[in-house]
Amino acid sequence: MLVRVRPGAQLSGAEQEFVECLRSYPSPALAMVDLQVAERQIDAVVWTPRGLTVLEVRGFQRRQSGILSISADGPWKISDADADLDEQPGRPSDRLENGMVAVKHTLERALLDAGHVCGAVVLVPFRGAVVRPSRTNLRPGLDVVVGNVSDATELRIYLEGFSAGPRRWTADRVIGDCNALGLGELTPSRAELIDAGFEQVAQESPSVIARPPKPRVEPTPGVATKRQSYAGWGVVALALAGMVVVLGVIANSLVHDSSHPQTETSTTSPTPSPPPHRPTSCYPFQPDC
Repeated sequence: MLVRVRPGAQLSGAEQEFVECLRSYPSPALAMVDLQVAERQIDAVVWTPRGLTVLEVRGFQRRQSGILSISADGPWKISDADADLDEQPGRPSDRLENGMVAVKHTLERALLDAGHVCGAVVLVPFRGAVVRPSRTNLRPGLDVVVGNVSDATELRIYLEGFSAGPRRWTADRVIGDCNALGLGELTPSRAELIDAGFEQVAQESPSVIARPPKPRVEPTPGVATKRQSYAGWGVVALALAGMVVVLGVIANSLVHDSSHPQTETSTTSPTPSPPPHRPTSCYPFQPDC
């Protein structure tokens, strides 16, 4: 990592420890320490090929170890005690956010694309002190990282991964940002930035091209085996035999019906008629007549 400190800067013990950590990292990056941007004092601005982040460095007034608990409004604590940080005006998170806004607005006034400006409060405990967790966040894009020379892993992970975008910060773009922030002679040369790991040409993000639909391939029948051929002929033979049986049943029914025709017979029952009435001849004075 390429580290530049403003000439005449009076760094605190924590800031000196922080600079020593940065110089030990092999990461492709540029760190500018102790800046004045828009009348605001900023501890550090770090550029990587993927973006930039603003850092606020705070040390401890005494050795403290324990569980770090941060709050957006209340005091920060180490276990049950208040975190005894270096005395500076304002809360660390407020100073950091003001620095982030100052950097972003200064770049935008110079008609430069600042992108998404991230930020982190770097807490530097005494060597040998253990503060956990080593990294937490107040909100998306604003982290709190613990690190010193003896425990610098989490700080390095943050600096290498705070932005996951494409490698768009080229050497020329970093030089333009430095000039806009008024860094003057502190700005490294193009060759130094390229040696530090910055690209000469911006890496374009891969464009998404829709794949053409695959042509539909009609299935082609394969060569039939002997077993398949025998099975096919067997099915055909069974079908023909079934047709012959059906035709035989139909023909037999027709022949049987034509050789024994049924005649329709009708029966009539005669209606009985009354016997003829014949008059009886009677003799004179015949009884029962």
